Amino acid sequence: MDRHEDWAVIIALVGNGQEINTGEAGIGEWGRVLKQKYNHWQVHISPELLLGDPNNSISTLFEKKPNNIDIQTNESLHLSVSQRSFKANNLNDWVNAVIDNKPVKAKELYSTIHENYHIFITRDLLHAKQWLIKLKHGNKRIGLVASSGGLRLRPYGINTKEGINVPYWFLNDENDVRSSYYLEIVATEYKIQGLEIDWAGICWDGDLRRDGDKWGYKNFIGTKWGNVNKSQDQRFLLNKYRVLLTRAREGMIIWVPEGDKDDITRSPKIYDPIFEYLKACGVKEILHLP
Repeated sequence: MDRHEDWAVIIALVGNGQEINTGEAGIGEWGRVLKQKYNHWQVHISPELLLGDPNNSISTLFEKKPNNIDIQTNESLHLSVSQRSFKANNLNDWVNAVIDNKPVKAKELYSTIHENYHIFITRDLLHAKQWLIKLKHGNKRIGLVASSGGLRLRPYGINTKEGINVPYWFLNDENDVRSSYYLEIVATEYKIQGLEIDWAGICWDGDLRRDGDKWGYKNFIGTKWGNVNKSQDQRFLLNKYRVLLTRAREGMIIWVPEGDKDDITRSPKIYDPIFEYLKACGVKEILHLP
């Protein structure tokens, strides 16, 4: 904008918690550069992105409001209602509470959205697929999604290293084995970010697990799980699941594997606490097909 002799404007649409890859720094990077190079610009922003929201751990433009930048706040610049999940305006609030390790708040929110936006959990992948298939009618699209780090889903036939052909997966009909309808090829966060389907099956692996009353962060290298220690990489991992949990327009089912006591990389001790935490967040275990 500085190249213009008169004036110019940049309009930026910011999705919170969407940074999932190296080089993605979120709205805070805008703030850093504004303070360093462009403090003569005028900034118009919502109070939520400037100062934060006490109800959610969202990223803000500045860690501390600077005194040398002309900042104008406007409530109208904040989109508080999700346009993706039209049946649950506060789905994002529930997802944020789950990811932000606030199970009590998540359970309260779940009770307000479940009637119109179904969220279930199961330990049986076949059951999850049957639930999705029952909801396949008209042009409603179903599909499975998983974290790119979910490498120990492979024994269940879920290969997160196998990339999808995006047009085929999202657009082709149920007679095409490459489409999402077949429930054979999963879309990872990298392929489905910014897109959506009607009904989603979320395949949850041990890369994001429970460590007592907080999250544990892992990546699978070689033959075993290793720790993810860098705070930025931990944030990316949380955001991967945030993306996955917000891809469905009408509802979702979360599959948490039972695990295998004879396989240390898929021990039930990994998966059982994840299942119990999500139930504590209000998610009902599915007992019958719709």
